[in-house]
Amino acid sequence: MTRSNAREIACHLVFEMNFNNITAGEALQTLMDDGYYPTLKTETDVYAEKPDGKQLEYLTSVVQGVQAKREELEGYIRKYAIGWDLKRISRTALAVLRCAICEILYMDDIPNAAAINEAVELDKGYDEPDVVSFVNGVLGRIARQTQLPADAAFDAALTPRVDESADETDSDDPIVLDTTDMDD
Repeated sequence: MTRSNAREIACHLVFEMNFNNITAGEALQTLMDDGYYPTLKTETDVYAEKPDGKQLEYLTSVVQGVQAKREELEGYIRKYAIGWDLKRISRTALAVLRCAICEILYMDDIPNAAAINEAVELDKGYDEPDVVSFVNGVLGRIARQTQLPADAAFDAALTPRVDESADETDSDDPIVLDTTDMDD
């Protein structure tokens, strides 16, 4: 199973969680049921393979992350969907936004650009072009406002700190650079 298919399934589950007012655990349990999952193949090719290994881990992380951080994710949507009430945004667009924002904020192994591109491509299959542009704009603003500089670890390592073992009254306190996070 591809990551794109796992991402689409995650969005389906997030949609279902919202629509049916169920938990991430309930949605995942229903999806992975051996009697139920095979029936989904007739709906869309996304369900051709049952997720396992890395894709199941990814899927579970996104769905549980959306549940755990729902209020925060919706806060970002409210902040960056200027002039839009959540009730005006399509349910599919909300599911896509929640999943992508979760990836942007909490999944360091997924580049922001990939999360946004995949979300936009996914939403194209469900919403009108103006909604897809809206999703792209919201995600782009969130990514720009939350992105740390690429050299954040390097910059943090160069921030001087005083050696705690030195005498505080001594004006020649040594400056120590923390290089533990720097690559060789």
